[in-house]
Amino acid sequence: MKANKNIFNFIGFDSNYDDSKLVLFGAPFDGTTSFRPGTRFAPNIIRNDSYGLETYSPYINTDLEDYKLFDYGDLDFPFGNTKRVLEMIYNLSDELYKDDKIPFMIGGEHLVSYGSIKAAYEKYHDELHIIHFDAHADLRDDYMGEKFSHATVLRRAWDLVGDNKIHQFGIRSGEKEEFIWSINHTNMTKFNLEGLNLVIEHLKDKKVYVTIDLDVLDPSIFSGTGTLEPGGISFNELIFAIEQLKKLNIIGADVVELSPHYDQSGTSTAVACKVIRELALSILN
Repeated sequence: MKANKNIFNFIGFDSNYDDSKLVLFGAPFDGTTSFRPGTRFAPNIIRNDSYGLETYSPYINTDLEDYKLFDYGDLDFPFGNTKRVLEMIYNLSDELYKDDKIPFMIGGEHLVSYGSIKAAYEKYHDELHIIHFDAHADLRDDYMGEKFSHATVLRRAWDLVGDNKIHQFGIRSGEKEEFIWSINHTNMTKFNLEGLNLVIEHLKDKKVYVTIDLDVLDPSIFSGTGTLEPGGISFNELIFAIEQLKKLNIIGADVVELSPHYDQSGTSTAVACKVIRELALSILN
């Protein structure tokens, strides 16, 4: 497989496909964004700005250059066709699983996670659990009549995996009904990351998909996103949590919801790049 219309690779992701275990690809889509759009621009800008990083992580004491990593580039989505976008993400993720690769998607709005999660579920079925970092519950059954939206993505994931397979952290926003519904259907930790260590211990023998909506971070750290939610966690809290994830068997992951043009300083993009580096190394370490 060759990279898809890609000018820049994410730093360190420059090996060939056949040799690589982890495959990064971009999902530049914001077709259901309900407030401020712009996440479609994130994957390309992330790749460019990743060269402000080192490949070495002092947090995990390992280096992207220690591994074979491939950047597929961005999927080329049709405008205005959410169903087709999700099918394309599913098809690529499914192909990666069939080739014994780990898909690592960079968004894009949070709905893109559904396509990759669906492929993971069809491969691993009841073994699959999801760890979800986010400001928003994303558990609405529909948003303005639409079943597939960035506000419903974890509810659609629940349709696949069922009760007590979704572990949510940092949640501080949503409709009252979402929080009530979560009591019997997901494992939700509001406001912070408390109990993550217990979840990790519980999931050591499971297949785990990790989805990180970067607005889990406080807007003072990460302002370049579509729906700002004050009261989030710190950067160091998120990085420490990601470091703990290396104890798990992570079979797929995504990092979503950077809208780079809302933070002209570039700080939010730099944060996204570093989160991607740390998560990739935790998956492989």
